[in-house]
Amino acid sequence: MFLHYVLDLWFEQEVKPRLRGKAFLIRYADDFVIGFCDPRDAERVLEVLPKRFGKYGLTVHPTKTKLISFRPPSSRTKDDDRPGTFDLLGFTHYWAKSLKGYWVVKLKTATDRFTRAVRRIDQWCHDNRHLSLAEQQQKLNQKLRGHYAYYGVTGNSEAMNRFRQEVENRWRKWLNRRNNIRSMHWEKFCALLRRYPLAPARAVRSQLRHAAKP
Repeated sequence: MFLHYVLDLWFEQEVKPRLRGKAFLIRYADDFVIGFCDPRDAERVLEVLPKRFGKYGLTVHPTKTKLISFRPPSSRTKDDDRPGTFDLLGFTHYWAKSLKGYWVVKLKTATDRFTRAVRRIDQWCHDNRHLSLAEQQQKLNQKLRGHYAYYGVTGNSEAMNRFRQEVENRWRKWLNRRNNIRSMHWEKFCALLRRYPLAPARAVRSQLRHAAKP
């Protein structure tokens, strides 16, 4: 509710009427992105945003708060002029071509969220290696399905498959150390996976946003 007043209402009632071009604000809790059609508007808001937050004892993230050019690319775009990317709600947003040749905004798991998720799996496997294989499989599959439910968007299959592979690696690592005997070689572990399979990665929804056809 606090940010609704500090940011949402301020942006709609005081900022937008003073802008040259169109703009929008997307916010979930304390994670937000503001889009502008006119770069001059973006520069002006970036200048006053820290002051607005500071007035209420808040601060903006020093490295995440920045200007990014995010126009759809064209066939004439040079490598050094390609649009940037931005992270929101655990996803990196970037432009890419769809199978039909359209420029679309695609989502992939943000690097910091991916690393954090793998570390949590590693810690869980360490803390629960005393459980039976069936119990470990059940819990790991619950975690995998939860991960897929959030990150399972069209175009993010590579990151989801990498995450599943990391879960396999961490599980094997701590099974290998359960009795301080390094006996879980790959052939044995593959046989274990056939008996206790881990949930495969899959997309559960589409998040593609189309731009103009090239």
